Amino acid sequence: MASSPCGGGNFDCGLEIQTRSVEQTLIPLVSQITTLINHKDKLKKTEKTLRAIQRVGQAVSVAVGRFVAVGEAIAAENEDLKDEMGLACFEARRAGTAIAQLTDVSSLEQCEGDGRSTVFSDRTGMVKAARMLLSSVTKVLVLADCIVIKQIISSRNKVLVTLEQLERVSTFQEFVQIFSQFGNEMVEFAHLTGDRQNDLKDEKKRARMAAARAVLEKCTMMLLTASKTCLRHPDCESARINKEAVFQRMRLALEQVIEIVTDTRSDGEAKALPVSIYAGIKDFKVKVEGLRDSLCCVSCEAVAAQLEALMEKTEDFTDSAYTSHEQRETIIQLCQITRQETKQLINTWRHAQQSLKAKEATDEMELSILKTCQSISDLRRELHKVAVGRATELLKLHSDHLVLKALKASGGDGNLEAVADYAGTLTEHKEQLVETCRLLCHISGTEPLEITCIHAEETFRVIGPQIISAAQTLALHPTSKIAKENLDVFCEAWESQLCDMAILLKEINDVFEGRRGDKKTFLSLPRPGKHSANLKTVKAAKLDAEEQTTIAKLGLELCLFTSDVDSEVERWDEQDHEMVRLCQIISSMAYSMYLFTRGEGLLKTTLDLFHQAEVLSDQGLQLCHILHSLSTQLLDEDRILILSETEKLSDACQQLQVCAKTPVQGKSAIFQKVDSSIQNTKGILTVVVYLLPICNKLIRKCKSERSCVASPQHWREKQLNTTVSEETLNGKGSNGFGVKSLEQHMASLTFLESK
Repeated sequence: MASSPCGGGNFDCGLEIQTRSVEQTLIPLVSQITTLINHKDKLKKTEKTLRAIQRVGQAVSVAVGRFVAVGEAIAAENEDLKDEMGLACFEARRAGTAIAQLTDVSSLEQCEGDGRSTVFSDRTGMVKAARMLLSSVTKVLVLADCIVIKQIISSRNKVLVTLEQLERVSTFQEFVQIFSQFGNEMVEFAHLTGDRQNDLKDEKKRARMAAARAVLEKCTMMLLTASKTCLRHPDCESARINKEAVFQRMRLALEQVIEIVTDTRSDGEAKALPVSIYAGIKDFKVKVEGLRDSLCCVSCEAVAAQLEALMEKTEDFTDSAYTSHEQRETIIQLCQITRQETKQLINTWRHAQQSLKAKEATDEMELSILKTCQSISDLRRELHKVAVGRATELLKLHSDHLVLKALKASGGDGNLEAVADYAGTLTEHKEQLVETCRLLCHISGTEPLEITCIHAEETFRVIGPQIISAAQTLALHPTSKIAKENLDVFCEAWESQLCDMAILLKEINDVFEGRRGDKKTFLSLPRPGKHSANLKTVKAAKLDAEEQTTIAKLGLELCLFTSDVDSEVERWDEQDHEMVRLCQIISSMAYSMYLFTRGEGLLKTTLDLFHQAEVLSDQGLQLCHILHSLSTQLLDEDRILILSETEKLSDACQQLQVCAKTPVQGKSAIFQKVDSSIQNTKGILTVVVYLLPICNKLIRKCKSERSCVASPQHWREKQLNTTVSEETLNGKGSNGFGVKSLEQHMASLTFLESK
């Protein structure tokens, strides 16, 4: 996003924002500035309104002052960004002061008499100050974000230096000492990159980062055992090969992380993924359906060429030795049907194009479009069936890990001949899994899942030979405990990747069947850092294994409710409606709470969970405001229903808020608070699931009668042109750019976290 961080074209700062924490921090600022700029010129200048306007101006000025203090503290610690950050902070402070002066309307008549400008008389001045404020604050945030990138690069460089030292060590004592340092550096790198992964806006980058971090995590243990084996058996060629492969893979993963973080490719490699069959089919259908509206603008040759490119990709399925004869025949037949339907469509399209009277698609052409789309969808369904069926069979086949057990036993017996035999079997299994991952990539349905498939393919390709070399080492030194431990570690990595593949398979199926929408992690955790010492800190706790098991059952119910919310949201015609947006946020945050019950996700401690619950309740109360607005447009019976459910939602949100804010002490009390937070969240989702289809129906009805809130665009225009309410000016709205809001958002930024 190179223009406005929040999608508004009025405030172009010319900076690309790649992280959600920066974007979320700017949202309240944009909201409050918009409120100030778009007040009505003929706003009734009551004493109450004047006081409210003055208070919001002062609040913005004070908040900017605190914000700038944070920026200046960061600048003082980073000499190379000091000048640029200092200038941005200076501009932000000057803009904040200008806004405070323009909103100083305590004695409006005197101001007008003295010729002083106010928010009522100098809209241009307010717009100019707002532009400067947004631009400078964005620049401060982006510069601070650059510091995060510098930290990651610096951490990577330290890891690389230590990695080179580890590769050269010749004694166990030296190795243990350096590996201890390496472990600490890897932990720091994991924290920095984990935060960055969760904060990235681009889903493909997040998937690539997750893949690279998974490699580093697994390779760290492999590096330990492979190095120890090489030190114990320095003349063993298979041990040396095993070790070198691990070091090489770690270096590649470290390089990939830096490429993602800096958004560069050192070798000029193209960023685009190879086009999968799924992506190709999706694009083909768009072009085909576009023919009905573009009789004179689209080339039928381009449509035909695209189809042939797709047909060529299906050869990955038909040429596979593991595809059955029946499946191969079905795929070929469906390809032929699709070719025929497309050919018929092109003929119909050319006929319509030649007819001077045909300004839109004829009935014959419409039917041909439908048939073509149906045939390509049938092909996709069959390819999905083949790939998923093959993956399922392989997972069942390898679930007992017989080949790995045989390799361990043969190596322990020193039987090189048996190791060679089982190595051949493992190589065959590896090739099957690699090919299956390639087929899954074709039908995965989303680019992040495609990236995960590519990662799985690469992992099987690399770990297979590593297991074989580790088994050969053990066979040469059957009494070596270190060689046995090394083989165990590589076998565990193989087993772990099979488990990951099972999860991947489920996600691909969920996408295909429309059960899964990508859950977006909502960054709402105020995490005080060294520049936020004024924020109160509370001791965080983690659940023990028994508590985690108990709470996990509750979490499953929460997960089901989030799925229900997502399903209802998908049925809305207006996907950008404000109500849809809020419900998606609530569902996303509830899903994060569900992940907490499984010991996964961003929420690591109970304190994180309680912060999430508090913010979720705020979003629920915002939804209540929208529902109240909707109720004013409805007839008595519908209005009573909406108001009744809104009251239930409000009560549930307030209960969750009270629960989240109530301090507790002791293990039992903390666990009870976790339980109550999740129960109250379930209560909120219950009401949301009930309301979504009702509101969808009512809004459709109102739209048809032209008497309702209508579209999101109408909502936005209405909000921008309404009189500034005292509640908004007082900073009571949850999106206000008040001091408290700014401090909370500033505290949530990753660059303020002290590691």
